[in-house]
Amino acid sequence: MKIFNSALMSFAVLSISTVTMYAGDIAGKISFDGKAPAVSQIKMNADKQCLSMHPNPVNSEEVVVNGNGTLKNVFVYVKDGLNKKFDVPTTPVVLDQHGCQYTPHVFGVQAGQSIEIRNSDPLLHNIHALPKNSPQFNNAQPLKGMKMTKKFDKPEIMVKFKCEVHNWMNCYAGVVDNPFYAVSDDKGTFTIKGLPAGTYTVEAWHEKYGTQQLKVTVSDKGAAADFKYAGK
Repeated sequence: MKIFNSALMSFAVLSISTVTMYAGDIAGKISFDGKAPAVSQIKMNADKQCLSMHPNPVNSEEVVVNGNGTLKNVFVYVKDGLNKKFDVPTTPVVLDQHGCQYTPHVFGVQAGQSIEIRNSDPLLHNIHALPKNSPQFNNAQPLKGMKMTKKFDKPEIMVKFKCEVHNWMNCYAGVVDNPFYAVSDDKGTFTIKGLPAGTYTVEAWHEKYGTQQLKVTVSDKGAAADFKYAGK
């Protein structure tokens, strides 16, 4: 009986250790090598209402080099290494139109997750999404406070949005099949939280400078993933 109990306990310990998964974060920075390109300004002269919302010039968000030599608006996500399906979040991602600009300029969403598109401006916007893997949509929001909900069926890096009324308005959505993604901030940093232990391919995407990939091994202590882009 003692031998049987001992074997049973050993099996239980082995089983627990086999299925235990640690969670860790991937933290990183997007460095920019070289001279920052000249900042280009958005010309809103075609719509006096848009222009009146901005007492100061509005800069393009295509390339934003932070003061510490890093890049903002880089979408970073786990591209490969996850061997399971993940539930689709019930909370929608919010995309706002404010000051005749999309906010945020770059964002992530899971395939099948709702995107709540808002018009916070007292004028007409027309949202045209241009996915290749899901149906496009092209809808007007003529009044302030209007909202609509849309979804993308399949993953895609990246989906461009544009406004058919204001040709300077655009933004990008990274549509992924998992919740492990982030966008670099005004210090060039990002954190992808709560990954199971394992080795992953992590990809970074920038609107002008393209994509890069790293192999990252995550333990319970997390992992680092630093990218560097060079100016063109």
